[in-house]
Amino acid sequence: MSQLGQTQWEAVDVFLHRGDSISHVIFYSVQPVYGAQHPPLDPRLRRTFPKDTNPKFNNHKSKKASSFHEFARSTNDAWDIDDEDEEDFLPSGLHSTSTQIQVSEEDTEYEHVNGKVVRSSSDAHLNTSSVRATLQKQHTLPVRPIIPLVARISDQNASGAPPMTVREKSRLDKFKQLLASSNTDLEELRKHSWSGIPREVRPITWRLLSGYLPANEERRELVLRRKREEYFGFIEQYYHSRTDDHYKDTYRQIHIDIPRTNPLIPLFQQPVVQEVFERILFIWAIRHPASGYVQGINDLVTPFFVVFLSEFVTEDVENFEVAALPLDTQRNIEADSFWCMSKLLDGIQDNYTFAQPGIQNKVKALEELVSRIDEDIHNHFKKYEVEYLQFAFRWMNNLLMRELPLRCTIRLWDTYQAEAEGFSHFHLYVCAAFLIEWRKEILSMVDFQGLLMLLQNLPTIHWGNEEVGLLLAEAYRLKYMFADAPSHYKR
Repeated sequence: MSQLGQTQWEAVDVFLHRGDSISHVIFYSVQPVYGAQHPPLDPRLRRTFPKDTNPKFNNHKSKKASSFHEFARSTNDAWDIDDEDEEDFLPSGLHSTSTQIQVSEEDTEYEHVNGKVVRSSSDAHLNTSSVRATLQKQHTLPVRPIIPLVARISDQNASGAPPMTVREKSRLDKFKQLLASSNTDLEELRKHSWSGIPREVRPITWRLLSGYLPANEERRELVLRRKREEYFGFIEQYYHSRTDDHYKDTYRQIHIDIPRTNPLIPLFQQPVVQEVFERILFIWAIRHPASGYVQGINDLVTPFFVVFLSEFVTEDVENFEVAALPLDTQRNIEADSFWCMSKLLDGIQDNYTFAQPGIQNKVKALEELVSRIDEDIHNHFKKYEVEYLQFAFRWMNNLLMRELPLRCTIRLWDTYQAEAEGFSHFHLYVCAAFLIEWRKEILSMVDFQGLLMLLQNLPTIHWGNEEVGLLLAEAYRLKYMFADAPSHYKR
């Protein structure tokens, strides 16, 4: 391989497990890269090395990663600024990110209507020049009309969307009928949720499908009150310990990661929202010492937070000022997000325990599956020495959240919560279908650099419910063919 510029490539020397054997490989990760929600890193914020300590990017004798956990840390998302460059962590909300969309909040007023918050005519608007500047940076995006908000959350049933069709209204009525029964039929609810949940009933449906709420309607209010009180009991009992020697490193990493969560969506740059995420992640981490906090878990809070927030907001959620909500409402959203995220992580915790065995196994299973369903892609990767771990680690660690706009993740999670073992098992087939979706583009790349740049920057910014629906249909087809016959894809 020819000598490569140090600002473009980084050599990583690792051990990979293949069955009972261990193979030693060296691969190169492309810098910088960014996902569907993340902009290119500002070069001015990148770390510079003194001449006498400049790392040798073309030196293959770099320090070996002694564990998969160390390897994961050595291949952190390239848009993340190195932790060592961060200043001593500041009070929540005082961070600045290189790519926040500016929001004019002068004269923004909110009114409470029927328990929901709506914005007045002096509503805040996105700075359009900032949006254009951000879009111009994303030179790899497809040449097609771009949605007005680069990270728009709203789905087809949100404000500003076309009127609800007869079919959509019929589906909504069916959901309301199921939810209004004294004992909700969860199997029937899952069946209807698989193809998407109407926005109006998504919050209550997610609470039920996640196992947070009971099917019995009479018990729900009692359970909600008890679980919310329990969560804030944890806050009172544990949150003060975040500065203790035993937990300060965990809290520091959480504090660093939160401003990087969905940096293009102004909602997540609000101090009050970042404080909510800090509490949720810290409490979860100290209550799960087997894994603790791992980078990537911070992303998993956002869909729940947005869905439960949408229950009280009639306008676009992206720019909504959460501090305008009553304090009790803010607390309820926070507690519900914590418990539902906890239910999700209960099913995939081996993704985040030491050495992350869940991710290792899923990446290996993806490789075996792709080798059977599309041998051309598999051989193309082998020809140009692309390892599945180089791109699929993030797909498993973040459940494709870094590859898809948040609105698509929310739609995807409708199905994951309706599908048995959706986040752990069905996700494998979604990843396989997602990879095959880009077959033409992958086979057109005839060098390692081009393949890695494509796989780490897949152009999904224009995706919506239609594209996600097709992806899920293909994933279901693959599952139907291979899930009950694993020998079909095992070598």
